[in-house]
Amino acid sequence: MKKNRLIPVLLLRNGWLVQSRGFKKYQNLGNPVFSVRRLSEWASDELIYLDISREESYDLRRDDLGHPNRQSFLDIIADVAGQTFMPITVGGRIRTAKDIEDRLKRGADKISINTVAVQDPSFIHQAARQFGSQCIVISMDIKLVDGRYTVMTEGGIRNTGMGPVEWARRVELEGAGEILLNSIDRDGMRNGYDIELLALVADAVSLPVIACGGVGEWEHFGEALAKTQVDAVAAANIFQYTDQSVYLAKKYLYENGFNVRPADFMTIGI
Repeated sequence: MKKNRLIPVLLLRNGWLVQSRGFKKYQNLGNPVFSVRRLSEWASDELIYLDISREESYDLRRDDLGHPNRQSFLDIIADVAGQTFMPITVGGRIRTAKDIEDRLKRGADKISINTVAVQDPSFIHQAARQFGSQCIVISMDIKLVDGRYTVMTEGGIRNTGMGPVEWARRVELEGAGEILLNSIDRDGMRNGYDIELLALVADAVSLPVIACGGVGEWEHFGEALAKTQVDAVAAANIFQYTDQSVYLAKKYLYENGFNVRPADFMTIGI
């Protein structure tokens, strides 16, 4: 049986690793590369790396030894890929096939797309044909609007009027390989996943679904795996504030009978 995956999400904003809350409030956490090595050593199954910058500005404002400044997200991707052997999904500011190709060349294994997919669903089909379905992850940002789950784009600003089940079925037909399902309302709240939302989407498609948004304790990972058909559980903020966080989360899941790989530390020969 295929193992469920535990996936840290790193958010990059203008060159800095940040914590997010409700897609509106951001707190700087530091260098965008250093966390990657820790997360890899702590036995992450994969990594999702999302650029949520509003403009093309990636300045760490330091060039001292050990802290190379980067002016391009592509350079940062190359730095990140050099720190780990785990699969990396990269997303943010992707508009063309060349954007995808550039990220894959820098070391990304999979690509996450959101706004461009809604604007032109045929782009999913074209990207899947060119790079392979397994490479294309559709990021779905969902918000409750007047009591109805609604797909949002452009960093949670634009209301598409579509429901998540409708959109999930469409992206499956277009050839996507996976769905990253994120609750805007739960983002950074630490009150657990939106289980109803996860179940709706995971039950509607055969694609692997990655749960994201709202984790505040290890038990929240287990709740999503126990109550829904999601294939993977992901989170951002919780992994940044606890030493050996991924190892401890996976240890909790494994010891409680969930179908995950045993917790173990990895050694990276860099």
